[in-house]
Amino acid sequence: MAHVPSPDDIALFHAAVEGTQRLTVDRVHHEPAPVAPRPRSRQRDDAAVLHEAISGPAALDLALEGGDEATFLRPGIAKSVLRDLRRGRWVVQDQIDLHGATRDEAHALLAEFMAHATRRALRCVRVIHGKGLGSPGREPVLKKLVQAWLARREDVLAFCQAKSNEGGAGALRVLVRGQRTGGRRQGTEDRGQKGSR
Repeated sequence: MAHVPSPDDIALFHAAVEGTQRLTVDRVHHEPAPVAPRPRSRQRDDAAVLHEAISGPAALDLALEGGDEATFLRPGIAKSVLRDLRRGRWVVQDQIDLHGATRDEAHALLAEFMAHATRRALRCVRVIHGKGLGSPGREPVLKKLVQAWLARREDVLAFCQAKSNEGGAGALRVLVRGQRTGGRRQGTEDRGQKGSR
């Protein structure tokens, strides 16, 4: 049943619109819906991904396991290392969040972060690249780039998708090569930085 306005409602309305003029239909102007801008940075990123995939080293051992879960294990490293990385054997000692960075910014930030991790002899770090949900087309462009960049770094021994409570598909756990000190490699065993199994 429709609400019938009371005389008080009508008086209140007239008081509220006092001094205004009634519009006629032909004076109403409708703005056309704005055209969505073409994401030029995404087009550049897509072209860069394709270029890096074609011109980069052919020996990248990126594997997809369980759907789209990317993993990397440098040739010559035991498969148990990747299994232990997944299980959390190494404690994540530092992290970087690349959300919102452009391709070039992300590349520079990641290079600086990894150099910093190596200098500090960190063995396990987390790289948060995001899931691409905020990207045009919801495509994870940065995710693919980060995986390729990490796989090409000599200081990266392995990486795998982070656990769900650490970012899941939007982050990677990265195992960094230990530095040589006095003829032997400084690793997690020397520094007591293993996580619990």
